[in-house]
Amino acid sequence: MANRVISPVNIEERTKLDFRAGDTVKVWQKIQEKGKTRLQAFEGLVLARKHGSEAGATFTVRRVASGVGVEKIFPLFSPVIDKIEVLKRTEVRRAKLYHIREKAAKEVSRQMRNLRLEKEVPEAAGAEVEKA
Repeated sequence: MANRVISPVNIEERTKLDFRAGDTVKVWQKIQEKGKTRLQAFEGLVLARKHGSEAGATFTVRRVASGVGVEKIFPLFSPVIDKIEVLKRTEVRRAKLYHIREKAAKEVSRQMRNLRLEKEVPEAAGAEVEKA
């Protein structure tokens, strides 16, 4: 029997990709629109890699788009994914970085608190100047 191609994805190439939780990746996704195919990039932090490098392997990527956290779960061997670029490697102490969701929420609430305080400060400063 000759070698038959079962999947349009180069499985050896995807298996060799060495990225793990904490790395920043850019995933190029093929999107079909009006009969044409275009590429769309989704860049973000890898929160988790699941199921190793077997057929059902997935990885979760998180990014903040206009102040809202967006997470996508990509199948590693999906033919919809054109390529995966590793942009930045970070050493982390966890295999799954789900705690970053809460960390991001706390950061946003902290920024909102600072905004409220800044708005109140100029009024108080203006009142002191009038008294003098």
